[in-house]
Amino acid sequence: MVVTGAEAVVLLVARVLFGGVLAFMGLNHFMQTGQMTGYAQAKGLPAPRLGVLGSGALLVVAGLAIVVGVFPLLAAAALAAFLLASAVVFHDFWAVSEDQQQDEMTSFLKNVAMAGGALAFGALASQSWGFSVGLSLL
Repeated sequence: MVVTGAEAVVLLVARVLFGGVLAFMGLNHFMQTGQMTGYAQAKGLPAPRLGVLGSGALLVVAGLAIVVGVFPLLAAAALAAFLLASAVVFHDFWAVSEDQQQDEMTSFLKNVAMAGGALAFGALASQSWGFSVGLSLL
């Protein structure tokens, strides 16, 4: 099935909003490497700087892949896995002090919701997306 017409335009807008936000989040990993490395180190991540830079690269590449429609299933799966893992590892609101709980819960829920969005794009990956490069595994 090919997504065309108004549905293709809505899907394009959704791809730009979703993938663009994730790519921007990835850029922040590079612009705020020092701060994020300290946070990752405090959470016990081995090789925290490498983790920050690697996750930043994943977010930029996979976010842009969703935007332009390149290997959307692979991009969506990578994003969903990363977002769910980082929600549990980094935003463990249940294990932090009361003054940090709200911020961590908000970040946890944001990651979970965005993982759901990534899964939705993955479910649509078998369709031919209008306004996309069209490279796909399917």
